[in-house]
Amino acid sequence: MKIYHSLENFAARQPVVTIGTFDGLHKGHQLILDKVKELASEINGETVVFTFYPHPRVITSPNESNLRLLTTKEEKTKLFEKYGIDHLIIYPFSKEFAAMEYSDFVSKILVKQIGTKCLVVGYDHKFGKDRQGSFDYLERCAEKYDFKVERMDALAVDHDNISSTKIRAALQEGDIRKANHYFGHEFTLHGTVVSGKQLGRKLGFPTANIEASDKYKIIPGYGVYAVMVEIGGRQHKGMLNIGTRPTFNKNADNRSIEVNIFDFSEDIYGQKITLNFIDKIRDEQKFSGVDALVQQLQKDQQAAIEILKGN
Repeated sequence: MKIYHSLENFAARQPVVTIGTFDGLHKGHQLILDKVKELASEINGETVVFTFYPHPRVITSPNESNLRLLTTKEEKTKLFEKYGIDHLIIYPFSKEFAAMEYSDFVSKILVKQIGTKCLVVGYDHKFGKDRQGSFDYLERCAEKYDFKVERMDALAVDHDNISSTKIRAALQEGDIRKANHYFGHEFTLHGTVVSGKQLGRKLGFPTANIEASDKYKIIPGYGVYAVMVEIGGRQHKGMLNIGTRPTFNKNADNRSIEVNIFDFSEDIYGQKITLNFIDKIRDEQKFSGVDALVQQLQKDQQAAIEILKGN
């Protein structure tokens, strides 16, 4: 997959294009990508995803504090490559770009610079200044500039249309199974291991304290989770606690994130870590004392081992 941060050197054969932020790259997005690949195959063309960085709301609403992303730029890039996209354009989103008339975006970028032969959009596609780029308007542009346009319907899973908003709600409730079901892949959190108060070590359950790599990344709701942990290219099983005691105040919502990695004793301070969330074990609890907490942690560990069988 070729990655572009401008259109200066962009070149593709018979480009079949889709546009969007694609936060989460969930099953609805994957349906769009499947259609893009299908249409590209029909005309011996190449697939093109046009997305943005930073997220548009960072530029259009700079004082907003509740932006929470399902996927970072790096996570999305890996997923696009996994799904077999030929060309990924990560276009710089700016105030000037946000103010661009949709007709100019179509004529100057889609037609002149990309050479679009077919454009695939989602059911709720709106784009350009004041979100004037409706599908009806896009159809008129397609006729004028001689390219094809197709709109996808919302994908229903269990009679519930998938959306990034619904996945965020599931994660905030700690419903990892629902979120992963909608994603079509596991929710992932990347971060760095930082020093903590080492309370877990005193209890016999040493934890690595995690600082999320992106301040806008969503953090699931409070509770204990079964996770797969990747460090230095190796996979480990573990249980993770998300709670109210902040180790560092740099994570989204100031939540502390601590993972107990099973059968692991290496010093990993300062290292990069990837957490793949498999399921939630229980809600956050307050215990009467250390003994009660340790007993519960032992139960949590057994529950995580059972959940992670086969991983």
